[in-house]
Amino acid sequence: MSEVDKRDLEAKGFYKLSWVQRFGFASGDLAQNLIYQTVASQLMFFCTDVYILGGDRSKAAGITSTLMLIVRFVDMVWDPIVGAFIDKNHPRWGKYRSYLIIGGIPLTVFSALTFWNKFAPSVPYIYITYILLSLSYTLVNVPYGAINSSLTRDNDEITMLTSLRMWCANIGCFFVYTLLFLFIAIVGGTPIPWDMILFNLFGNIPNLCIVPFMPAIKNLIGKKNMFYVFLTVAVAGNAILYVASRMNANDWWYRIGNLIKSTGVCVATGYQWALVPEVISYGEWKTGRRISAIVNAITGLFFKAGFALGGAIPGWIIQASGYVSPPAGESTLPKDPMAWFTTLSIYFVIGFIILVFCFTQTKERVVMEEGQTNSVKVSDFWTEFTRNPPLVVVSLFFIVSFVMQNISNTSNNYLMNDLYKQKASAQEAIRWTVCVIPAILAIICMIIISRYSLTDEKIEKINKEIEERNAAKDSA
Repeated sequence: MSEVDKRDLEAKGFYKLSWVQRFGFASGDLAQNLIYQTVASQLMFFCTDVYILGGDRSKAAGITSTLMLIVRFVDMVWDPIVGAFIDKNHPRWGKYRSYLIIGGIPLTVFSALTFWNKFAPSVPYIYITYILLSLSYTLVNVPYGAINSSLTRDNDEITMLTSLRMWCANIGCFFVYTLLFLFIAIVGGTPIPWDMILFNLFGNIPNLCIVPFMPAIKNLIGKKNMFYVFLTVAVAGNAILYVASRMNANDWWYRIGNLIKSTGVCVATGYQWALVPEVISYGEWKTGRRISAIVNAITGLFFKAGFALGGAIPGWIIQASGYVSPPAGESTLPKDPMAWFTTLSIYFVIGFIILVFCFTQTKERVVMEEGQTNSVKVSDFWTEFTRNPPLVVVSLFFIVSFVMQNISNTSNNYLMNDLYKQKASAQEAIRWTVCVIPAILAIICMIIISRYSLTDEKIEKINKEIEERNAAKDSA
């Protein structure tokens, strides 16, 4: 491509990024996974087995589930306000990237305080720190999501960014799910839970090895078919896990089942992020306004609701089944409170440092003109949701897919923590939360994504029409 052609495309918003810029943007998801994924996946186990929320081992799971649900109601009010505020304002450090620092500092602090055992088993303390953590996360996650669609309109570039973003996110997941208990055990001087570590290691192999090839897979079998195929693979993996746990099979069957399940889940929940810039472009095509932060606030709300429900549902089911947290001396997993606080605080600080790197490597290029931002209102949150059918589909997919993902991730700790020492009803409840319910939700995801109407050809046509319209406006 000649320099003239390149400048012409960039003038229309079709930017090509350097590899440093691509990895700089993608590192933001590594940072957020080191922080929020750690919180989302471990808060239930921490509150039931380490902090003992409320002081009663038999009731801590239910109290924690209620906490997660209430915080999501707070988000329903907060997220639209943040989305409108970000789209309406232009901070000096960048329209979206500024908030990686502004929100990153309190996010890091309140994440660490949530896992501080000083006030155990206080319920108000966890409510205060977790609510402030969630409010801070919105200040980071909404603008970070908006950065993706502000870097370029080039659909191939967006697919590349999404793949790198998911690969970096999965590196974060590797540290959260595979190595976290190793580090906690080392810091606390307790036996290392190798069964749990190997189980999660097999679950993370597909995240690191398959996600980079998502663009090639999509080009080979098509966008919708990719969701159908890999969600079916996830169902098969869940079936193997269920049968293995019922038969008290060799640990290798658990690992193989988790490997197959994760192969399906990582692609389906990874590529969904590439749909967000598409629905942003669709909204701009229909209305003339590119309200990226509003759209990311909508998808972010459904994403966090999915994470919350995925964390809360196991708590309600497990408590109803008669599960009782085993004392620290009888547990396979480490439960030393100070080891948890120290290890997780290190994770959170490293996450913030990576957020700073992401801030330095990103630059918004495709954003609303300042004149258009004056008309942005909080009510645009609901207006955009109702008038953008592809956004409705993506939002529904987000909430179901993240319930599917997090209900399993939250419950894995209980599956691998001396399952057969629990009463029969508790064992079966844990199997349902790890295997059966996620399999049902994977099938629902397939039904939802079948309603998504934006093909690659259609979104490319939409982007070109937007630029032609903008060019005509500029020349008028």
